[in-house]
Amino acid sequence: MNFAALKDLDRELARFRRRIRIGAVFVGLLALLLLARAYYLQIVRHDHYVERAESNRISLVPTAPNRGLIYDRHGRILAENYSAYTLEVTRERTHDLEATLAEVGKLIEITPGQLRRFRRLLAESHEFETVPLKSKLTDEEVAVLAANRYRLPGIEVKARLFRNYQAGPGMAHVVGYIGRINDRDLKNLRESGRDSNYKGSVHIGKTGLEQSYETLLHGRTGFDQMETDASGRAVRMLSRVSPVPGKDLRLHLDRELQAVAEHAFGDYLGGLVALDPDTGGVLALVSRPGFDPNLFIDGIDPETWKSLNESPDRPMVNRALRGIYPPGSTIKPLMALAGLELGLRKPADAFLDPGYYSLPNSRHRFRDWKPQGHGVVDLRRSISQSCDVYYYRLAVDMGIDRMHDYLAKFGLGEKTGIDLDNESSGLLPSREWKQRRWKKTWYPGETVIAGIGQGYHLTTPVQLAVMTAMLANGGRRIEPRLVAAVRDPVTHFWQPLAPALRGQIAIDPANLAVVREGMLDVTRPGGTASASAAGAPYTIAGKTGTAQVVGIKQGARYDASKLARQHRDHALFIAYAPADKPTIAIAVMVENGGSGSGTAAPIARAVFDYYLTGKRPGDMKPEATDGTD
Repeated sequence: MNFAALKDLDRELARFRRRIRIGAVFVGLLALLLLARAYYLQIVRHDHYVERAESNRISLVPTAPNRGLIYDRHGRILAENYSAYTLEVTRERTHDLEATLAEVGKLIEITPGQLRRFRRLLAESHEFETVPLKSKLTDEEVAVLAANRYRLPGIEVKARLFRNYQAGPGMAHVVGYIGRINDRDLKNLRESGRDSNYKGSVHIGKTGLEQSYETLLHGRTGFDQMETDASGRAVRMLSRVSPVPGKDLRLHLDRELQAVAEHAFGDYLGGLVALDPDTGGVLALVSRPGFDPNLFIDGIDPETWKSLNESPDRPMVNRALRGIYPPGSTIKPLMALAGLELGLRKPADAFLDPGYYSLPNSRHRFRDWKPQGHGVVDLRRSISQSCDVYYYRLAVDMGIDRMHDYLAKFGLGEKTGIDLDNESSGLLPSREWKQRRWKKTWYPGETVIAGIGQGYHLTTPVQLAVMTAMLANGGRRIEPRLVAAVRDPVTHFWQPLAPALRGQIAIDPANLAVVREGMLDVTRPGGTASASAAGAPYTIAGKTGTAQVVGIKQGARYDASKLARQHRDHALFIAYAPADKPTIAIAVMVENGGSGSGTAAPIARAVFDYYLTGKRPGDMKPEATDGTD
């Protein structure tokens, strides 16, 4: 066989050269790709990757700012900060969480309540977040944990700032409290563009002034620029941007006046608001009962939360702002003023009060609180004796719509604008409101009882306080304000906040003078609050009120002794003093207190006494002062 004929060397050489060329082209393309990629990484994206490389070497550690402090008008501290050590757990870093918790329990005491709180917070947190297990560690506990840290992965002892509310339950609804930042808080911060300022922060204001002035109180977060090694450990600090502390708040409110007012309530529940009628400054704001705001700072345990939330006394409700009650006879001065201003009554107009009132062609009797009636009653006497029949007649003559429009000028039926969140607007009824709300016609009998602050009419204590302040200052409607001034943490300068004037009602001075005299008569001998004003070295102009909780059948008599306490009438009292030059206006509402003269008026007297003369109730010791600013 001729093998030479079978082998074609030229063809094989040509095939080999073709393969070499294809391989060379492929290698060349790969080289070009590598060069292009190198150019892109080293030239085009140079700055980006330098920054990333630097970030692997440098880490930014956020530093939470000190929260601003809250003072009363005399510089007494209401909310302060203090530092303490906290034992915290990062779930992601623990190999076996339950085993780690058991081991920690052998080293220091962990109570069942602390474990329950930890598990609740753990369920609300992300895996990489630290969760407090025990706060306010002792020096011995810190030393034990530090010595055993090497065998407790995910366990850290950190120095944290805590909030302390010295005034306790009495100021809980005013100052409020802070709590741990949750998912809802984070969402709100992101939507408002403020989330970057909360890096490193654990707490945020939840209620009261802590919530409504959160932006000022929180401050500005700082950062430490740290150089780290390959394992992520800090080697040295490169630079620091110091945090800016939050701004301090000084209130119009007097802490000791607040304590006097709270003490005066005794065992009763209710709300009280005292205002400066010239500035709208809130001198006292009481909601009874209160609660301990310190319980909420690092997460309240479920049992305590349940007891607070399910208590029939509703301690978490701010009665001064959110409690809505019929105003009762406290609106009679406004009704009298409306009658004069609308030309429906003159001061000397007098009517016979036989103890009841009936609409034309009706046998139904709307009773006076005094069964035998008050006899012949003019405007001043209608206020001092709180004559229901006088106002039944006036309400019918006025009509519900004119009544609504005039009372609305004094802020009834809408929020006052106080610098606390979650205020209720109450309810000022009208024909249009009932049709819109219930799709029903307004009846004449509903107008009758609206004239004495009953029926659909609902108000809050803060609304009544604003109304009273307007009677005291001649019709100027000023938004109530708790915060009087804000202090800059850098300049340490206090910046006063100007009063917020909503408007001025045009009132005939002669008409207002008659109504004011009627309110003075309330506290003079023979008036419904004369006993509470007896012996005062100053003059008080006021109006008592009683608001029904349960209805009474026609012809039946109200007997508080036969009713459970929760079914008894609410007691109300509005007043200002000194009557000739008012410096304080007050509204008191006592839940199931019976009568305004017997329960609410004495509370107001105790507040007036302390504010105007410095006199405290005989069984009350003065509070210890804790420094002034």
